[in-house]
Amino acid sequence: MSYPEIKKITKKCCDAIDSGADSITVWGTGKATREFLYVEDAARAIVLATERYNKSEPVNIGAGFEISIKELVELRVKLTGFKGDIVWDTTKPDGQPRRMPDTMRAENEFGFKAKTSFDEGLRKTIEWYMLTI
Repeated sequence: MSYPEIKKITKKCCDAIDSGADSITVWGTGKATREFLYVEDAARAIVLATERYNKSEPVNIGAGFEISIKELVELRVKLTGFKGDIVWDTTKPDGQPRRMPDTMRAENEFGFKAKTSFDEGLRKTIEWYMLTI
C-alpha cells in the first residue's frame, strides 16, 4: 500500500465524519500485509547510504515491521475518530499478498535501522494530513 492509498483511507474516514456517513468501504479482505517507513527515517537512510555505502548492489530500506491492511484500516479509523462501520468489498482485489523487503543489508552496510515506531509515524501522518485539508 502506497502513500496515496494510505491517504485515501484517512480521507475516507475524515469525509465520513464530515458527512455523517455510518460506514466506509475498503477494497479486498484486509488480509494482505504491508510495511511502512516513516519519511524522516527514509530521509535518514538516504543520507547514511550516500555517506557510507559505495557499492553497486541495491539496498532495501524499511522499518522491519509489517501490518495487515485490516489492522491498518482499523487503526486509521480509531485515530481519525470515525465511529462507523468498515465494509470490506471482497469483490475487489487485495493486491500482492505481502510486501516486506529484506532490510538487513542497510543495517549491515551502513547502520540503518528505523527509529520511528509504526504507531508514532501513523499518528504524525494523520496529524499532518488533518492540518492540510
